[in-house]
Amino acid sequence: MNITTPAGQPAPAQTALTRRNLFTLAGASAALAATPLSARTFGSGFTHSVASGEPSANSVLLWTRYVGEAETTLTWQVSETEDFTRPLVEGEVTASPSRDWCAKGVVTGLQPDRWYFYRFIAPGGATSPVGRTRTLPEGPTAKFKLAVFSCSNYGFGWFNAYGHAAEANDADLAVHLGDYIYEYGAGTYPDPNQAEPSRVLAPATEIISLTDYRLRYATYRADPDCQRLHQVLPMIAVWDDHETANDSWKDGAQNHQPATEGEWTVRKAAAIQAYREWMPVSDEPYAAYQVGDLATLFRLETRIEGRDEQLDLGKVLAGSKDPQSALQALTKFKDGEWADPARQLLGPAQEQWLAQGLATSTAGGTAWQVLVQQVLIGNLRTPVGLASQLGDSLPDYIRQRLAAAAAASQVGLPANMDAWDGYPAARERLFKAALNANANLLVLAGDTHNGWAFELGHEGANVGVELGVCSVSSPGFETYLGFIPPASLAAALVAENEQLVWADTSQRGYMMIDLTPTRAVTEYRFTGGVKQRSTRLAGTKRIVTEAGSGTLEV
Repeated sequence: MNITTPAGQPAPAQTALTRRNLFTLAGASAALAATPLSARTFGSGFTHSVASGEPSANSVLLWTRYVGEAETTLTWQVSETEDFTRPLVEGEVTASPSRDWCAKGVVTGLQPDRWYFYRFIAPGGATSPVGRTRTLPEGPTAKFKLAVFSCSNYGFGWFNAYGHAAEANDADLAVHLGDYIYEYGAGTYPDPNQAEPSRVLAPATEIISLTDYRLRYATYRADPDCQRLHQVLPMIAVWDDHETANDSWKDGAQNHQPATEGEWTVRKAAAIQAYREWMPVSDEPYAAYQVGDLATLFRLETRIEGRDEQLDLGKVLAGSKDPQSALQALTKFKDGEWADPARQLLGPAQEQWLAQGLATSTAGGTAWQVLVQQVLIGNLRTPVGLASQLGDSLPDYIRQRLAAAAAASQVGLPANMDAWDGYPAARERLFKAALNANANLLVLAGDTHNGWAFELGHEGANVGVELGVCSVSSPGFETYLGFIPPASLAAALVAENEQLVWADTSQRGYMMIDLTPTRAVTEYRFTGGVKQRSTRLAGTKRIVTEAGSGTLEV
């Protein structure tokens, strides 16, 4: 990428943002939405609108995709007004087939806490849609709002959470916590009975090669609401497992079979390359972003950099002949392998970086330390009584998993070994680092498809709070535990888990987090379903935490 700084340019005036501004920006997306999905091709020229990300107080990364007959030099422009009568700065980037025609450039020298417009221009004069982005604040900051998303599975339905966030026009930054795409082939997840017929997946097979991953991103990024969200907000994004393969770790994945799918290192490299081509992200696996004196956002990598292989309750219970032998096996596992202090989730280098970053942030007077990461850190056990409610119609594999999870709960073990729950020593090290830094910790998490609110504690001390976001479109517990009323399931989970104060196990949507120096107000925004494209909300839920309290008002 090429970098240009607007040397000698006057500081831009604050951009006025109105519903009219947002409406004109949405013109290209509206035209795209009017075209039936089945009739679209990705074509040539500017195929996937624009996007921005990696904001700082003085810079932002710009993205587009331009398909030409050969490698093409594009000009990007940044302006304080949408009509670009006086561009503030411009530079050049290259769209090349070696990067799947995706082009990224970093603009530096911008003013803090400003909204800007940007666009790309091709050599023949063709222009991309106009995008809108902003820089982060610097110094005293009274307010900042994050729109938080996770788990957007194209086949299950429409990305209505994206559409609502763009239409609401009340966020400063979009944050995506992973599972931006899914790797499965058509008919797998979702299965044919769950799939939305108009959402045609490409390629139809599971994605393994670089070409596969690129085509899957092209399919997802053609979604009109995905494009619109990127067009009007900068994004900080982290990958989770499905950007590579289900339950991935540094040396493999549950959904990768070397005998038929080749070496994991090759597949992982292809997935990372396609992600960094198609997303408005840097090549750094983890990074920090300073929002004035209000918050430090720590973007973590919990998946494929330092993660050890997940533990497996099924293997622990294999060979158990009766409930007593099962409990004995689980107790031995809890005291041994599960508690192993050497097990890593972040890896030593990232752990040290985060501990130092937390200390530096609090020492500098920053109000909030926010972990932008993928998987739940709060302890979550399965209600012991859940096994007694299993209906006869459940598939055997679900019945077995729930029975194992309930048995684990009897000895104090969690069910989800893919979350921080499967790495208790690593979680303890993080909590100690936060306490030593006197951090005001706010943890964001995705992955589970359901909504969660935890008050985090360690050895009697309040560590902070965690907010888990429900999915954009992937199904939650309501699909697999439909025989239990959602309110009853949520109540049972809260009763079983002392740190859990609220849960929603049946709705899709996103979170809007309003940060101020004294409190964080989170509004869960639940969409009215995903089978039809709509920005109608089914409801909201407001949760408040006062700075430094480590508690939640629900």
